[in-house]
Amino acid sequence: MSHQDKDCPTGNKTSAQELRAVINGLLRGVDWKDIQFRKDCKWTPFGLVAAAIIWACSTKGTLKERFGQAHRVVHGWKEKLAPAKTSYQAYMKMLVRWTIPLLGCLLCVFQTVMERKFPDEFRFAGFVILAGDGSKLRLARTLSNEGRFSPARYSSSTRGKKGKRRRKADRAKARAKKRPRSVAARAEHARHKKSDCPQMALTLLYHVLLRMPWEWRIGPSDESEREHLRQMVPTLPKDALVVADCGFVGYDFWSELIASGRQFVIRVGGNVRLLRKLGVVRESNGIVYLWPKSATEKKRPPLVLRLVVVHDGRQAWHLVTSVRDPEQLSDKQVAQIYRMRWRIELFFRHFKRTFGREKLRSHKAEHAECEAHWSLAGLWAMLLHTQIEQKQATGEVKQVSVAKVCRAFGQAIDEHRCVVLRGESLRDCLLTALTDSYKRRDRTSRAHPRKKYEPPTKPPRIDEATQLQRELAQQVVKQTSKKG
Repeated sequence: MSHQDKDCPTGNKTSAQELRAVINGLLRGVDWKDIQFRKDCKWTPFGLVAAAIIWACSTKGTLKERFGQAHRVVHGWKEKLAPAKTSYQAYMKMLVRWTIPLLGCLLCVFQTVMERKFPDEFRFAGFVILAGDGSKLRLARTLSNEGRFSPARYSSSTRGKKGKRRRKADRAKARAKKRPRSVAARAEHARHKKSDCPQMALTLLYHVLLRMPWEWRIGPSDESEREHLRQMVPTLPKDALVVADCGFVGYDFWSELIASGRQFVIRVGGNVRLLRKLGVVRESNGIVYLWPKSATEKKRPPLVLRLVVVHDGRQAWHLVTSVRDPEQLSDKQVAQIYRMRWRIELFFRHFKRTFGREKLRSHKAEHAECEAHWSLAGLWAMLLHTQIEQKQATGEVKQVSVAKVCRAFGQAIDEHRCVVLRGESLRDCLLTALTDSYKRRDRTSRAHPRKKYEPPTKPPRIDEATQLQRELAQQVVKQTSKKG
């Protein structure tokens, strides 16, 4: 009879042994030397990471049940990776302390594995295509989450012990007040209540070719997605190309990307003003300049960009890219890159709906951060292992079904003590975790009551540079070249 912590010579393995092999393969290149726990701590770095990944991938209803399941799986392995008895509070205390250092090691290894295992799919036109976008995760309405993640105009004066008493008093007053009678008063009351609802801002960089996360930042709901992305610029690959929507525009942000050696393809709308025929470089079809008034007053040089206009059949996309040479990146490739950006929107839907992270369950702010970090890392680990298995079996990368992958791992965790039957192993389930080829009918005309109808994005304002602007640009460029 096989045991969950011992390799069975007969070949009939338990699900726990399969999970151990999966995590061993994913964490093989992690260097744990910089992670030093206390001498009396019975957790090991490998055991803590393994428990966090299983905790994130578990399908149990509560966080404590997920931890209990993860602890039983990790403790059942033959090495002493976890203490025999521990509580959920003690585990979360360890996780809060070590999440950032452990994730730093984990992300580097996952990124290296992606490049090593998928050399043909890792780059497109010589660039690592990373889509950037943001989303919001709902949180439990607790005092801790409100103080950490609510907008600054509501949370800045409500932190600490005094803030806690103040929030309790405000809630008591709100309960004592009568319900507003007029429609306008009820609408204003609802807007104020919704604005004070704690939400976590998540900004993600997503590898669109392999359909997996790359890096992310989290923070309060009123933090800027563009600022989050600026924080991740220094850690990007040297040949990275960031593709994003209209929210990631700006002279400072684009200047930092270009100065770091990275490139971008970003859609622009009516909030951007571009110039033509400024005379800084040799003029050609599609060359435009971004030179706002703030940069002109500070005598900063204009940004030389290339404008690509693509029509998708309904509306025109105005895309600007820092790759000015059409031979290096053609207009057709620019349009193709922007079309692939939609995959990050699908990932957010899978993460929030399929994976069940639309609302995090933690009541403490620091626990909510850990839950968000390890949920992303856990989903990334499942998708990465699935892609590796399918590449080894078929020799190509296919579109993975996130629902089937989550179901396969959840079943393996739930039945970790059971012997796997023929054809029902975790690997067999992952090899069939593919999206079907069934063509859905067009549902664009379906009138859903919650469907958003946003007006189409307006084209950018493109003006021809004046003679004064041309002369000033020549002076600024000369001064900049002398300083350089």
